[in-house]
Amino acid sequence: MSRILMVLIAALLITGLPTESILAQNSSPAFDVEQASRAYIDSLQGAELEKSNNYFEGGYWLILWGALIGILADFLILQSRFSARFRDWAERVTARRWLQPGLYALPYVLAGFLLTLPWTIYTSFFREQKYGLMSQDFGSWFGEQMIGIVISLIIFPLLIMAIFAVIRRAPKMWWIWGTGVISIFLFIGMLLGPVFITPLFNEYSDMPEGPMRDKIVAMAAEYDIPAENIYVFDQSKQHKRISANVSGVGPTIRISLNDNLLERTDPEEVEAVMGHELGHYVLGHTWRTILILGLIMAVGLFITARFAPHLIERHGEKWGVRSISDPAVIPILSLILTLYFFAATPALNSLIRINESDADQFGLDTAKQPDGFAKVAMRLSEYRKIEPGPIEEMLFFDHPSGATRVRMAMQWKADNVANPTMITPGDLEKE
Repeated sequence: MSRILMVLIAALLITGLPTESILAQNSSPAFDVEQASRAYIDSLQGAELEKSNNYFEGGYWLILWGALIGILADFLILQSRFSARFRDWAERVTARRWLQPGLYALPYVLAGFLLTLPWTIYTSFFREQKYGLMSQDFGSWFGEQMIGIVISLIIFPLLIMAIFAVIRRAPKMWWIWGTGVISIFLFIGMLLGPVFITPLFNEYSDMPEGPMRDKIVAMAAEYDIPAENIYVFDQSKQHKRISANVSGVGPTIRISLNDNLLERTDPEEVEAVMGHELGHYVLGHTWRTILILGLIMAVGLFITARFAPHLIERHGEKWGVRSISDPAVIPILSLILTLYFFAATPALNSLIRINESDADQFGLDTAKQPDGFAKVAMRLSEYRKIEPGPIEEMLFFDHPSGATRVRMAMQWKADNVANPTMITPGDLEKE
């Protein structure tokens, strides 16, 4: 269940975009959108195209194997009766029923972490290194994993205590109130995460005064977005991907750009990225995402509330699980939810992809940098397949593909720029 929570929180994180360098302009009496688009798309060729496709397509299998490994971990915790032992330990420590689920969650989180650690090391470290997407050594990477576990050991017990309080008070309808509890935790995470969580992984410093900061402030002011807090964070120590975001709620709202964005891109590309990120804020994507994720979670908890009692009735004695209100049931709930969210992957991807597409359009209208946007979209081809088929994009892409984004940018250029010219991109990487 902790893995499901992290998936949901991860789904709320909305990434930025990428970049170019030296261009040659060719005037064209009649601007052809497809020809201009192909000039960008076809600039990715050979070994780089093959590496990008192999990395991203390999991720399709990771979705399946990740779900199976999560299910296996929960099954092992049940079958070994470790779940019952964790519950028994919590009951020995305290007689307070409201506290027992929180205590249970501590060894459960640690057990899940250890059981899935080999898979995590492969997918998040060695595989990233293999494709040249990792800047850290193993020690630095593992240190961040330890920080993540400490955070989970704080947040997950609180969440579990809240959910089991609901289960005890409303054993028939707990899935409705449980959805509300998870939504509240997501909101609190958005409120406090930028201030207390993200600085644990990166150092944030005020963006220096200058033309780029002035441009960002002006873009934000156009839509009454608070721009008092604009930060640069040192994500280059982890990888070279570019990123930016507008995060927080109310007093914690801040605009953040990673150092890769400023160091690897030209000003027009930074403007394109920031127009996109400001779009998420103006269009209310945070609230829309929480609402739709809440509905998706409600369906998942409803299914869980229907199937979990049958599993308890059939296997509860063997696993040492007494009832739905017994903390030892947590691996059963997690197992069902993992299956559900695996099946719901296309829906979750589409939710995020629609928001991203809307933000793309907003960014083009705001920054008015179609070629900067197209260059950024090509930069994402370092780790995203540039031109998938339509069904492939629908099922596996949580952002529009690079080809889709380039075509959107060139169509915007044709519709909004007087006498547009076609640009042939050179090497997008700065020297």
